[in-house]
Amino acid sequence: MTSRQTLLDFLVNIKFVMNDAQLRSLLNSDQLKVASDCLRTLSHPVRLRMVQLLIRDRYSVGELAVHCSVQNHMASEHLRLMQRSGLLLSQREGRKIYYSIAKSTLIQLMNCIETTMSEDPSVS
Repeated sequence: MTSRQTLLDFLVNIKFVMNDAQLRSLLNSDQLKVASDCLRTLSHPVRLRMVQLLIRDRYSVGELAVHCSVQNHMASEHLRLMQRSGLLLSQREGRKIYYSIAKSTLIQLMNCIETTMSEDPSVS
């Protein structure tokens, strides 16, 4: 066996070891269900816009409705869905309820979406 063949065998074996390690790090079925539910909740342009806004500051229902060009009751429904999924927090101040991001991972996910969209030449 040549030294080149030995090196090739070594690299092939490393590849399989890395693949095994990658396989062990896959999410289990329950984790995939939670992730799927989260992504399904976010899969609406108005909700994505709300997340973009809420990353930058906290907003009331009315403020988000104006920024997203929807009626208050629709903004409230979108917020309710995201809050029920654990993505948002709410805080009452007098007669207004202000919403904010509950998990920093949502910020990372939105950054990934924004980066992907800004790099895609087919999306204007």
